[in-house]
Amino acid sequence: MSDIKKQIAILGSTGSIGTQALEVITDNNDLFEVYALTANNQVDLLIEQARKFRPEMVAIANESHYLKLKEALADLPIKVFAGNESVAQVAEMQPIDIVLTAMVGYSGLKPTMNAIKSGKKIALANKETLVVAGELICDLVSKHNAAIIPVDSEHSAIFQCMAGEGNNPVEKLILTASGGPFRTKSMRELEHVTSAQALKHPNWDMGAKITIDSASMMNKGFEIIEAKWLFGVMPEQIDVVVHPQSIIHSMVQFADGSIKAQLGLPDMKLPIQYAFTYPDRLKTNFPRLDFNICSQFTFEQPDLERFRNLAFAYYAMEKGGNMPCILNAANEIVVAEFLKDKIGFLQMSDIIEKVMAKADFIAHPTYDDYVKTDAQVRGLTKDFI
Repeated sequence: MSDIKKQIAILGSTGSIGTQALEVITDNNDLFEVYALTANNQVDLLIEQARKFRPEMVAIANESHYLKLKEALADLPIKVFAGNESVAQVAEMQPIDIVLTAMVGYSGLKPTMNAIKSGKKIALANKETLVVAGELICDLVSKHNAAIIPVDSEHSAIFQCMAGEGNNPVEKLILTASGGPFRTKSMRELEHVTSAQALKHPNWDMGAKITIDSASMMNKGFEIIEAKWLFGVMPEQIDVVVHPQSIIHSMVQFADGSIKAQLGLPDMKLPIQYAFTYPDRLKTNFPRLDFNICSQFTFEQPDLERFRNLAFAYYAMEKGGNMPCILNAANEIVVAEFLKDKIGFLQMSDIIEKVMAKADFIAHPTYDDYVKTDAQVRGLTKDFI
């Protein structure tokens, strides 16, 4: 690796991925430097991060926090911006080498597009970008010769399994799922689970939305759609297997029948660091996998009747067009309502199904179509609630 420090922009620095990325940068401060930090709402944490890492610029999406942020950093030579458009513009700043898109949901789409158009290396942790507009993103990547390195543990695992395989044909991608906190609960029990129970993930420490998506298996649904675009495979080449121990992060089956798996303890710092340093691997002091302790691996099929979101995602992926965008927008609204205990756990899927049936389908959407679809579906979902 060169002597010049890589300049990193973290979009969503106050979330789970963003804060862990800053730990990786701290551990490797001879290699990486923070150029820009952005957040949506958590202004106090953003101020704290900015004072510690001294980036060139910070941006807060929620404009009502602008004055507080600006005043808190007035004694430092840090440029301060506010609004969604500012966050999107940060991604294209010339000195930036790597953009980590760690924002949650649809909000990551525009900044990721800007980063691609600027030819940046993108460490992608915002799966919704490819869920919502996979075709558009892939066209932009090939047009602007940008590189996307996946940060999601499952996609990072597949990426690592495919490294060095050249053009060897892939037969199947096998994404592993923990099954979440409700893996063994019956339909009757699922009717009464609360958001507080859903937020207790057995293996991973993640933000609220992704934890709920994990409990409902929507997260895995989004991951299969993301995998289709990232690795250029057909929907029928993507399988999901429930692996409660979360040690095997995913697998690739090749044309000769051989299967490669990537294993490790559940720790997002590893795929974050790999995305920053690829193709190099740096020595870390992360805990190591001990087979004396992790001595049993089990696998089971996902239950598409109890966890219908996974079935919806397969349908959306097959249907194409703006259907995955519809799925994502409806899900963002129902998760927000479930977190406020306004609707039940199973009702989330009921409402998503109704919205998918009613929203306007567009077979070949443009970027403007995605924007309109997202707005329409959010309104429609709220009406159903």
